[in-house]
Amino acid sequence: MEVKLHNKRPKHLDLFKIKLALPALVSIFHRISGVLLFFPGIPLLLYGLQMLLTSQQSFETLQEVFSSPAVKLLLLLPIWFFLHHLCAGIRYLALDLHVGIALAQARASSKLVLMAGILLTLITGVVIW
Repeated sequence: MEVKLHNKRPKHLDLFKIKLALPALVSIFHRISGVLLFFPGIPLLLYGLQMLLTSQQSFETLQEVFSSPAVKLLLLLPIWFFLHHLCAGIRYLALDLHVGIALAQARASSKLVLMAGILLTLITGVVIW
C-alpha cells in the first residue's frame, strides 16, 4: 500500500507554478507587510522621530531628505505596506465575526482589500507629492 502512495507523490514541487486563490495572496501579503512594517519599519520610524526631536539642524536635514522626489517615491512602498495591512486586518476582523465567510464574499472582500490598498496609496502619493 505504501509503495503505491510513494509513487504518486510529486517528486518536485515548484511553488511558483502553483496558482493561489486571491484570498490566499491577500493573506500572504498581509503577513509579509506586517513583518516588513515591524522589523525595518519601527527602527526607521524611531530614528526619524529622534531626528525630529534632537535639534533644529537635524529636523531641517530630515525635511531635506523627505523633500527629494526619489525618497517620496520610495516612501510609497512602506505606505502601501501599512495601508494594505490595515485594510486586510479589517477584513480579518470581519471574518472573525463570521461576516463574509462565504466563498464569493471572501473573494470579493479580498479584491476590495487589494483595490483599497492601492487606491489609498495613490491618494497618499498625490497628497505628499
